[in-house]
Amino acid sequence: MAKQDYYQILGVDQNAAAKKIKEAYRELAFKYHPDRNEKNPDSAEMMKAVNEAYAVLSNVEKRRAYDSMRNRFGDNAYGQFRNAYTEQDIFNGSDVQQIFEEMARSFGLRGVDSIFGDFYGSGYKRFEFKQHGLHGKGFVYRGGFGKHRRKATEGISSPGVGRFAKYLFQKVTGLSLPQIGEDIRDTIHLTPEFARSGGPYPYNHHRRSKKLVVSIPAGTKDGQQIRLSQMGAAGKNGGPSGDLYLKVKFKKPFLEKAKDFIVSALSR
Repeated sequence: MAKQDYYQILGVDQNAAAKKIKEAYRELAFKYHPDRNEKNPDSAEMMKAVNEAYAVLSNVEKRRAYDSMRNRFGDNAYGQFRNAYTEQDIFNGSDVQQIFEEMARSFGLRGVDSIFGDFYGSGYKRFEFKQHGLHGKGFVYRGGFGKHRRKATEGISSPGVGRFAKYLFQKVTGLSLPQIGEDIRDTIHLTPEFARSGGPYPYNHHRRSKKLVVSIPAGTKDGQQIRLSQMGAAGKNGGPSGDLYLKVKFKKPFLEKAKDFIVSALSR
């Protein structure tokens, strides 16, 4: 498992453009689609692998984090990445399901409802309602290909959705509305030299008990904020996580610190 590599799974190189990555995923998803592999028990594992690889490499920030780990840890990058990101983190915001639906329309294959219903059984539920001026639709599923388990939902749309809307939604669907997690803010201290050159920076995410490798852009300024999408507090009821904002502060040399201390002491 330590030797697994997302680029190799999709058959693309590290510099592949987003369009190339999507094309490679479409081809492999069609190749390993369950409807075309009823007699191949290994196809489900391959589908799981290409789904995960595409979900990471099609997301700019996740791909950047994976590339940093790949440059730093080489063949062990996959293991490091999976320690830092849960399956829900990986698949949040992915268009995997949309591509499944496109294949269903183009080639007459089963779509998301049928495929995921087989995989998850009663754990998968689609809903839609229109009542009292509210329109809600979406899906909830718990599970994944093989051992993967995650949730996904679409919210309800309406002008001024409040408590009554939430109550009605829960009463009609038997589900709770997803809630976005809170943003988390922290400060990291860098030397001006490192900020100018940029590179991977190890960050201990205490709130989520994770060790991350943050890609610091070259030319980062003192006071600049770096946003890590969906690495904030976890959402509720299948909602996405909030964001993590890291504020950069430059470390001062010892003599400059001493000077500041003396000036501060004399001004009292």
